Amino acid sequence: MEGAIVRTTLALIGPAILSVFGIAFLCSWMIERKRGYLLLLAAACALFAFGAGCQILYLPRDAGLNAMISGLFYTAAVLLAVEGILLRSGRALGWAVNAMILVGFMTLLWYFFYVDRNLLARVYVQNFGYGLLLLVAAIRLRALARGRYVDRALFWVLLAFAVQFFPRTLLTIGLSPPATAAAFGNSTFWQLLQLSLAVFGSALCLAILSAATADVIADLRLERDVDPLTGVLNRRGIEERIASHFRPSGAGSGSLILCDIDHFKQINDAHGHDGGDAVLRKIGDLLQGEARKGDLVGRMGGEEFAIFLPEADLREAHECSERLRKAIATTMFAVSGAGERRVTASFGVSTIEPGDGWARLYKRADMRLYEAKAAGRNRTVASSEGPLAAGADRRARMEAGPAPL
Repeated sequence: MEGAIVRTTLALIGPAILSVFGIAFLCSWMIERKRGYLLLLAAACALFAFGAGCQILYLPRDAGLNAMISGLFYTAAVLLAVEGILLRSGRALGWAVNAMILVGFMTLLWYFFYVDRNLLARVYVQNFGYGLLLLVAAIRLRALARGRYVDRALFWVLLAFAVQFFPRTLLTIGLSPPATAAAFGNSTFWQLLQLSLAVFGSALCLAILSAATADVIADLRLERDVDPLTGVLNRRGIEERIASHFRPSGAGSGSLILCDIDHFKQINDAHGHDGGDAVLRKIGDLLQGEARKGDLVGRMGGEEFAIFLPEADLREAHECSERLRKAIATTMFAVSGAGERRVTASFGVSTIEPGDGWARLYKRADMRLYEAKAAGRNRTVASSEGPLAAGADRRARMEAGPAPL
């Protein structure tokens, strides 16, 4: 009798751990309600704990009803967990698909108890079925393996959790199920099942909580680093991200484009700040839409924008600048109270040179921008264009000071 109590108590450790994680997911969702996947994961932990409790405590006492109710809780829990994990990455299966899968599982469990009573079949349906669902989730999230460290950890834990269902079931129960309920509770299969669920379930919950925390931190950083008017990076945001392209020696690769809206003060004077804000928002949209994948777009302040092109040489940056300039010049801007009007912008381009830091790169691009304005606006001037550019480069180097050692 005492041995049975000990075994039951030990078996309840796994569900208790999942219940704690369920409370953690619920509390996290109450703090950050826009992350609905946390609520799904909280429900998944609760349902799995209920299912395990029903099976371990043998409630209800009717064997068929117990098998069906525990199976319903288990299956719903796995489906909610999969849906929650996928929802975080925008890859959810959808409720219709989940409903069909749930009906399929319950039909098989009903058939192999009430029509062709077969414990081994039910074991394989549930274990292989749950492993397959988790494996599908891992495959759909395989891009996480190339993401942040926390996303990589989540992917590999999820994959390991999915895969372990198959060899564990084959090696511990094989083709010979225990003959009685008592023998089943004492079997290697049952003991390893409880252990694997506690270990891998806890690991997966920790990985998800870590990923959710990283998501919140990333969102806070994004809010800090994004210009609320235009939706592009603010000065701090773009400067921090560009800094990673300069190596400690001062070398690096990439080009910087500065864009300044022509006669912006006249726009503000004629149409008010609402009109000026509308133009700034549209310019931000155009720059982001026309920039290449991986380029950084930011607002440096006022009517000045910056576009950083990683790994781009001067020719590529000049071509990109001209494409952006023409896109702005050919767009009609809706200005409140005045219909539509055309807007132009001037561009200065510079590329990273040996010994450069952010200050030097920006100064050279700013010199080119000044030259574009002085030459009549609505044009692009790049670093190597003409003697004026060369002289401006020399002035920029003198003002920026010596290269760091």
